[in-house]
Amino acid sequence: MDKPKQMIVVRRDLKMRKGKIAAQAGHACVNAVLAALVQEGRLGQVQAAGTEITLCPSDRPATPLSEWFARGTAKVCVYVDSEEALLAIDRQVREAGLLSALICDNGLTEFHGQPTYTCLATAPALPGQIDPITGALPLL
Repeated sequence: MDKPKQMIVVRRDLKMRKGKIAAQAGHACVNAVLAALVQEGRLGQVQAAGTEITLCPSDRPATPLSEWFARGTAKVCVYVDSEEALLAIDRQVREAGLLSALICDNGLTEFHGQPTYTCLATAPALPGQIDPITGALPLL
């Protein structure tokens, strides 16, 4: 079985500082995983074990999310060069039935006070599900 992965798509055209990119990507990753936990009815079944996160035992079948926790936490960072491209990826992910966490920054530290879409992260998905949408995007 292919290992699930989480895709992070960042807008390169904004020329964000590295720390800003990391913060925005972090927001997206957390939101996507929390949404997936809610969708699967597993919220409250995640526990920290040292530096490792595992799902509590469950009689539910394995999913890309549970496999992602059990076998590894692959994250792949790619980029687009416009808001339109980011929104198109978000739409395609959702049309494929996958979860996406689209992040809109409030503009308090960058972007001159204007709310700005900065990035998105998908919930963990199998390569066959997500690669048709993000596979051609360049690595960040």
